[in-house]
Amino acid sequence: MITGGVKGGEPRWRTALLAVPRTLRDDLWTAAADPLPKLSRPRLLARLPHAVIGVLAYATGVLTTDFLTHVYGLVPGLALLLALCQSAALLAAMFRPIPAWWMSTAAMAVGAVAARSDLPWETGFPWTEPGILAQAATAFLLALRVRPRVAAEALGINVLAGLGCLMFLGQGQHENLTQAVSLLVIATVLGAALRGRRVARSQLVAQEELTAEERARRTLLEERNRIARELHDVVAHHMSVISIQAQVAPHLVTDPTDELKENLAGIRANAVDALTELRRVLGVLRSEDPSGEGVRHAPQPTLGRLDELIANVTAAGLTVTTETTGEPHALSPGAELSAFRIVQEALSNAMRHAPGASVQVQLGYGRDGLTLRVTNTAPDGPAPPSPGSGHGLLGMRERTAMLGGELAAGRTPDGGYEVTALLPAPARTPADAGEDTP
Repeated sequence: MITGGVKGGEPRWRTALLAVPRTLRDDLWTAAADPLPKLSRPRLLARLPHAVIGVLAYATGVLTTDFLTHVYGLVPGLALLLALCQSAALLAAMFRPIPAWWMSTAAMAVGAVAARSDLPWETGFPWTEPGILAQAATAFLLALRVRPRVAAEALGINVLAGLGCLMFLGQGQHENLTQAVSLLVIATVLGAALRGRRVARSQLVAQEELTAEERARRTLLEERNRIARELHDVVAHHMSVISIQAQVAPHLVTDPTDELKENLAGIRANAVDALTELRRVLGVLRSEDPSGEGVRHAPQPTLGRLDELIANVTAAGLTVTTETTGEPHALSPGAELSAFRIVQEALSNAMRHAPGASVQVQLGYGRDGLTLRVTNTAPDGPAPPSPGSGHGLLGMRERTAMLGGELAAGRTPDGGYEVTALLPAPARTPADAGEDTP
């Protein structure tokens, strides 16, 4: 049997109608705190809305007391109590908007009922003129913090309460009710619009933060991929040397035992397998490498090419001086590559961000490490825009952390910039150096 418009054997309109009280209770029967946000700027006026509402609450309280006493004919004590309720509701709306709205609506209804016998025909029943301003301000503060549906529900209850007072008591002018309802509608719509604008702005700020985090994460991954591509050649070279030495070693020994041959064969097989895996991983890392084929397969630079690098940047207009302390010695290939790249990135940053400055490159060799210091003086003028920059320091930190070293970068007292890196790179012994020769 087909039951159109029926869900679970019960008409949909009836289900929706039965859900209305529960929805109103969930939305409007709460005392949750929702403080009025301060102005973000200027800071000196951050509390200006709170001050304005305080002045408005005081003014409406005084005017409502006078209006209820002289126009509505209420006794002074009751008039003062109702006026205080309206003012307190306006103040409370800055912190707990829904309880404040209930207080304002109740004060309006009680005042109308109390004044029904003495109310002149020409008054703005059921609201006093200052009272409708206070209630509209309360509705505005409510709509500024709650969802549009809750604000619409509160507006509907306000209108029904006013209409009920008008019909039940049979006094007042319908024109005044229309004006009061129009003012309440305008206040609610304006508050809801401002809330929507604030929510949209907050979502935009949150999205921008997520975008910045994602951009930083992507930049970090790209930099690590670039470092991994460069170090692959170094590691692959060592694995190739191990494989060749394991293959040649049996021929350098007179009557090698079978166990020795077997062990050397196992070493060579493991080295070949590791080299194959390295090449497979490199294929993944280089699948999105925008560099040209010749650049990708070029030998990785070392500190032996530092003079060539400095000559290139000097030709580009940068004044560079070098200073070396300690006894220069050979470092591990990874340390040589990282040291060269750190100096290269520091010089590139100086060219981009410090036009006209002079740069000093200092290399300090020690027994257990190498100290790099690249310092530039203050620029002659403002640096031109440099799109795509910002990866230099990240790359330096990644390379230093990879070697277990430390890096510090920051402004100098004279307005320049300094990058200092300490790379743990012990001197290589002649035996270690011999591993690079097949």
